[in-house]
Amino acid sequence: MLPAAGGDIAWAGHIVVLLDADGRIRRDYQFGVPITDQGSHTRAVVEEFRRRVAGGEPEHIAALFADEVDWQVDFPAEGHPATPWIRPRSTRADLADLFRELAAAHVRDERDPAVARTVVDGTDAVILTEIRRTAKSTGTAYTAALALRLSVEDGLITRYHVYEDSLTVSRAHTS
Repeated sequence: MLPAAGGDIAWAGHIVVLLDADGRIRRDYQFGVPITDQGSHTRAVVEEFRRRVAGGEPEHIAALFADEVDWQVDFPAEGHPATPWIRPRSTRADLADLFRELAAAHVRDERDPAVARTVVDGTDAVILTEIRRTAKSTGTAYTAALALRLSVEDGLITRYHVYEDSLTVSRAHTS
């Protein structure tokens, strides 16, 4: 578990619960896993990031980022008027704005969420997944490949590099 305000991992492991017929917890078993390497810390932060993104609260997501963030997105420097959220950013506040702008530009999509794969090596992680959204401006549903390269230091995300199929995203917002 990662503290809501960021910082070091408080606990890692598995919990198994025994429920009664009414769904109430009758007994629980907790199996702790020693946190022995940086990769475990990184994975916990990345998994919490994915949970928070799924929850959709921009300030809650941004709280996982350091004050200053190494940001990169592969998109033409001049940007595109249909996708104004794709622009340079460098702070926690910028990231909160990003997630607000993304939410404002899309309708709630009821399609099954994409399965994500996460690779962790020390302080670095890569998430491989798909963006599955519907553009609010056009009503166009789209799926685009996405890779995120993240770095975690002191329990906070310090690098956020986005590699996405920006052409598909742009077309969905202009078609």
